Amino acid sequence: MGKNNHGLPRSERLKSRKTIGRLFDRNEAGNASFPAFPLRVVLFREKEEGSAYPEILISVSKRSFKKAVDRNRIKRLIREAYRLQKTPLPGKTYMAFLFTGKEVPGFGQVERAVGAILDKLRPG
Repeated sequence: MGKNNHGLPRSERLKSRKTIGRLFDRNEAGNASFPAFPLRVVLFREKEEGSAYPEILISVSKRSFKKAVDRNRIKRLIREAYRLQKTPLPGKTYMAFLFTGKEVPGFGQVERAVGAILDKLRPG
């Protein structure tokens, strides 16, 4: 049986404080940001040979969602939508998915937003 690429291993999760700082540094060359409601994506690309899966970070505002249950549910929805649609991108890419909506979305809405973001980033 072949190995599928539908997992989300630790190597694809963005944990480095230094890299997260570079991701959100407005003066850093190679940074981009764009919306796909109810998400906003911030990304940073390093020029490297080959292609790999991006390292991702998911954030939901505590100001908008006071209950941890709601924040965790939204993060789980985003993570699952990304996991099912992910593809390798050229170079080394770091991405942050920021939830900007004001209420807990359905999976279909999150899946469409993540799909729109990944379509924009795919080469070709």
